[in-house]
Amino acid sequence: MEPADFKKKDVKKGAIRQFPKRHLALAGVLAGVLTFTLTLFPSEGVSAKRQEHTLELPPLTTAATVNAAPAEEELEEEFSWKELTVKSGDNLSLIFKRAGLNDGDIYELFKKSKEASNLKQIHPGHKLAFQLDDTGKLLQLRHSKDRLSSQLFYRTDEGFAELKESRKPDSAVAFRSAAINSSLFVAGQQANMEASLIMDLANIFGWDIDFALDIRKGDSFSVTYEEHFLDGEKMGNGPILAATFINQNQKFEAVRYTDRDGESQYYTPDGHAMRKAFLRAPLDFTRISSGFNPNRLHPIHKTKRPHRGTDYAGRRGTPIYASGSGKVITSSYNRASGNYVVIQHGNNIQTKYLHLTKRKVKVGQRVKQKQIIGTLGSTGWATGPHLHYEFLLGGVHRNPRTILQKLPKAKSIAKKDLADFQQQTKPLIAGLNKFQQATQLALADTRATGSP
Repeated sequence: MEPADFKKKDVKKGAIRQFPKRHLALAGVLAGVLTFTLTLFPSEGVSAKRQEHTLELPPLTTAATVNAAPAEEELEEEFSWKELTVKSGDNLSLIFKRAGLNDGDIYELFKKSKEASNLKQIHPGHKLAFQLDDTGKLLQLRHSKDRLSSQLFYRTDEGFAELKESRKPDSAVAFRSAAINSSLFVAGQQANMEASLIMDLANIFGWDIDFALDIRKGDSFSVTYEEHFLDGEKMGNGPILAATFINQNQKFEAVRYTDRDGESQYYTPDGHAMRKAFLRAPLDFTRISSGFNPNRLHPIHKTKRPHRGTDYAGRRGTPIYASGSGKVITSSYNRASGNYVVIQHGNNIQTKYLHLTKRKVKVGQRVKQKQIIGTLGSTGWATGPHLHYEFLLGGVHRNPRTILQKLPKAKSIAKKDLADFQQQTKPLIAGLNKFQQATQLALADTRATGSP
């Protein structure tokens, strides 16, 4: 063999050695597959029909794929979280220090994330959860205002990115009913209703019923409402869906309707608004101490003086509401009335509120119905904490408990919305009736069997 031939073979061997073994093995596999294919499928001269088969080989795994960054789930599993609850007097510096970080970490977070400025609005009860790597560097921070909404900051190559997280609680319809023996509040508590739900019920019927004066033993109510749950735990109550209240043998009904603009109000089943021009009472129900009486004997002067209003006794500081929308024409003090407020309403109507501890409105100020205008007190000629409330029509004192029935009625659902109203509210009313019937049957069975 010529030297040149040896040289050529050495070059070939050197070239072969330069290929990775893995590529050589792959080339061998391809060669074998090709030989097998030629043997299995003869040439065109032998066979009149040719069949084509495509053999797909898996792509080679590159170093970039092998060393890819771990997914977020893997990151969370690798490094644990530390959760801290914001306490009274806390600031970010103190909280970061408890988490094992320092002011430099705060500076880095604020510098690399504009949204981090929201962390300045932390309040007691908020929760901050930190995820650090094994060197103590901040990877992720979650700020939770409550269990339904949170803000997540996570480290990226460019700095920190922000992600808003929200959860929606599950809703279920609940039913409560009770007969009143002493007061609405006590009856509601006995029916396992929260105080806020009892007040919501009173607010719905507050234009028709004076809960301080009109309630009688034997009155009753039924209500369906939403309850909200998260992870099987009750988070709170949603809105009342439908309710009935029987007061002195008169039945009042209300149902919730959300219009096309997304505004929700309560109406009677035939579409009349529960909201009226004036409240029956300008404060949350407490107890009545003196009614409208033109021949009342004055408790201080012991002389017969007309009592041209209604007195509501209650705890000092109880919020007093404007019974209707209007303009404040007097906010002052005198020896007899103490701190008092007078509101001018439309249709030549005035309302007066006397003996307030504090006045919270000024002359010329426009107020809305149920806006707080002062707090209950005993200033002026008063034997104890109470509100003296007067209602004047055309300058003449009228009994606020009876005059409201003679004022213009509430607006009804517009004809164009009536079909939508009925479609939305009929199932709510039917649901309330179904609960009532089931309760009555259960009570009947209890009486029949003598069970407690």
